Amino acid sequence: MVRGTPERQPQAVTLRVLAIDYGRKRIGLALSDSLGMTAHPLAVLTRTNRRNDMRRLRELCREHAVGRIVIGHPIEMSGAPGEMAEEAARFAGRVEKELGLPTELLDERLTSWDAQHNLPEAPSARRRGAPVDDLAAAILLREYLEKSQARPAAAGEL
Repeated sequence: MVRGTPERQPQAVTLRVLAIDYGRKRIGLALSDSLGMTAHPLAVLTRTNRRNDMRRLRELCREHAVGRIVIGHPIEMSGAPGEMAEEAARFAGRVEKELGLPTELLDERLTSWDAQHNLPEAPSARRRGAPVDDLAAAILLREYLEKSQARPAAAGEL
């Protein structure tokens, strides 16, 4: 330590979780708070091309200090992966590779339906057909955060 210069302690940085509701035309995004307790709709990105989509996601991750990404995995009601589930899994692999962040798939059955029908706080314009992809991502993220908070308690109950 140099005399007269206070030693600086590194500050702990809490990274946020970004949830993605993947679609062929739009990508719904939601973001956790810095404590990983709450989920908030962030944006709906209109898809353009892979390179531009990844660039915009990379910028959002940097801007919001994202440390983990959760991507909705649209499993069919029967539990079988369909065409969109396979597409979402490939997208998740690209996101993890290109953004360098841990990425996890999470079953998203009914999140879009839930966003359209069961969110009284959603503005009425959304309920009349406007995209709800960011709300679906927020529901997905809320489920992920609830499971994450339950894991440490369950692990300690041996």
